[in-house]
Amino acid sequence: MRRSWLTALAVLALVAPRTGAAAAGDGPALSVPESRLAASLACPARFETDRDPVLLVHGTATNSHDSWSENYLRVLPALRFSVCTVDLPDRSLSDIQVATEYVVHAVRTMAAAAGRQVDVIGHSQGTLEMRWALRWWPDIRSHVDDAISLAGPHHGASGADQFCPMDSCPPAVHQMRPPARFLTALNRDDETPGDVDHTSVFSANDELVQPPRSAMLDGAVNVLIQDLCPGRPVHHGALLYDSVVFALVLDALSNRGPADLSRFDPTTCHQTWMPGVAEPFTTNVILYGPAFLAVTVHDKVSEEPQLAPYAR
Repeated sequence: MRRSWLTALAVLALVAPRTGAAAAGDGPALSVPESRLAASLACPARFETDRDPVLLVHGTATNSHDSWSENYLRVLPALRFSVCTVDLPDRSLSDIQVATEYVVHAVRTMAAAAGRQVDVIGHSQGTLEMRWALRWWPDIRSHVDDAISLAGPHHGASGADQFCPMDSCPPAVHQMRPPARFLTALNRDDETPGDVDHTSVFSANDELVQPPRSAMLDGAVNVLIQDLCPGRPVHHGALLYDSVVFALVLDALSNRGPADLSRFDPTTCHQTWMPGVAEPFTTNVILYGPAFLAVTVHDKVSEEPQLAPYAR
């Protein structure tokens, strides 16, 4: 069940006296009003004290409910993980640089409320907001333990071109088309900065993030699903429900360091969906239907947004 944004405001109010000057953190000042940032974050009323809270970051043209409500948002709390979601503005179709500020605020708020580091799971474009935050806001690196990427278009997605007829598409889609200036700035020098454990899981069958090596990150544990389970068909949206993906995610969340393939149980390849969910009819209907409509009706631009001054 989707939680009210009032929960996030309550959490923020409870931790405000504790954060002080640290709330501003390092890196660029946030341009989005505090009230809007707070309204985007939904958290449980209390955090478990013995494990890191988890932030779920959705992808392009979706929201937290469409992406997470029938999978990780249902299963992880049953395993005693405290899970928060953030709704990125404009269904993640506008400037990724601005959307990242919502993730920066979410991580800072959660770390202050829980008194411990945060694990971040991003799907698709949500992995780029996660990485942009770690790239340009140094304090976020100290607040994040695990950064887990599912189907991340880290070096561009050739599938973005299908949404850009005549080079006209929403701003965020431009930023995922190689060789976008955004991607060049994101991957310059160090793809996994700070003492953060990175795990990137991706599929050879992903219809949007192609070629598959685009999802690989220097300094991360990179896992091609078909290397573990040869011939396994996992499309872009199915990474949100797949049992093999979930086993890798749970391994990273439950142990020190990133996912460790030596702990992977090969019998997981015989399971289709993650435990606790039925066959995800919603993968194609609730996720792809509204996403396609959102991209179709969104205002189009002919080029990607300018890089923010801090990233030039």
